[in-house]
Amino acid sequence: MKPLRKVIGAIKKADDLFNLINDGDKIVIGISGGKDSIVLFDALVRYKSYAKKDFTLFPVMLDLGFTAFDPEKYRAFFKNLGYDLIIEHAHDISEILRIQQGRQNLKQLPCSICSKMIKAGVNEVALRLGANKVAFAHHVDDALETIVMNLISGGRISTFQPKMVLDRTNITFIRPLVLCSEEIIKSTQVGLKLPTMNAGCPNDKKTRREDIKKLLSSIYKTYDSSYSNFQRALINDDQLYLWHLSFETFLPPSYVLRKVTTPAMFNDVMFLRYHVFIVEQSISFADEYDKNEKLWTSYVAYDNDEPIATLRLKYNRLTRTLEFGRIAVLPHYRGQKIASNMITLLINNYKETSRPFMIKISGQAYLTAFYEKLGFMRTGESYLDANIPHFLFIKEVN
Repeated sequence: MKPLRKVIGAIKKADDLFNLINDGDKIVIGISGGKDSIVLFDALVRYKSYAKKDFTLFPVMLDLGFTAFDPEKYRAFFKNLGYDLIIEHAHDISEILRIQQGRQNLKQLPCSICSKMIKAGVNEVALRLGANKVAFAHHVDDALETIVMNLISGGRISTFQPKMVLDRTNITFIRPLVLCSEEIIKSTQVGLKLPTMNAGCPNDKKTRREDIKKLLSSIYKTYDSSYSNFQRALINDDQLYLWHLSFETFLPPSYVLRKVTTPAMFNDVMFLRYHVFIVEQSISFADEYDKNEKLWTSYVAYDNDEPIATLRLKYNRLTRTLEFGRIAVLPHYRGQKIASNMITLLINNYKETSRPFMIKISGQAYLTAFYEKLGFMRTGESYLDANIPHFLFIKEVN
């Protein structure tokens, strides 16, 4: 069936890009009763054989306490496939929602609170089952709707991530359908005659998200390429330009670290690398300024707007590799752990969405103790780069 193949293909692409599913995973799938979660479950059962990955699935559904909830036919469907649908009693969620509706004088139950509580409830079941991952069936249309909702209601450009590590519970939250369209999911559900059920939510089809869905549908019909371009924008982070995009964060002991986003800031990068590598270490211009500079993202540390240190990095989604290079600190500022703080801070940023991943640094040999103190391991023999002895240092982040 063609729609099903597209769903599995979208899951594979998301898995390759974001490293969602690994051998040995125990994955709880949040089952809502709608088309998305039943298609996710069916597709992951098939993907297990297709991808030749050994993982375990646990379908979990929360009984939120709404009157129309009747899961018996649904339970029978899963039983026929050899799975037990786990029904978790969670009536307190609907009770809390009604209380908050009254307190906030809302016309409808507060959806944002509900989604957080559902996620927490499913995570609790996952912990009880000894699962390490939770999968929800959010798709690319959900992601685009979330961006528009956040723009309109929150004044920010943001959407959910394909993968999040929840440090408090040590659960990894994944969305395997994040690159799949709602239209393909619906065609798959209809074509395979996968059952759905009414979970009883009184807000069904009456939410702000439904309004946004209609708005976007109108845009897609009016502008032919808008849907595909909107999807591409979700992962086209190299072409993200906003007025306030200059990533800035506090850098101990008393400096700031900024992402390079303008030619003037890149001049600061060149200033620092010129003094440290060309003047101080006698590296040639040809070795220092390589033709692949545009493939890297540079950062600069500032002391009262004076550039004092820099590094660059690049991340390869397919190989799950984060690579650092051109780490330079002006002599007067050495000994303050500026380089180690820059590296640690940027690694932590990638931990939020990308782990597990491998970190690589081609480091000068005399800095071996520095990199080992940061948890890196020296690999292989030394080699010459710009006539200076180097080692490859690696570190795995799980």
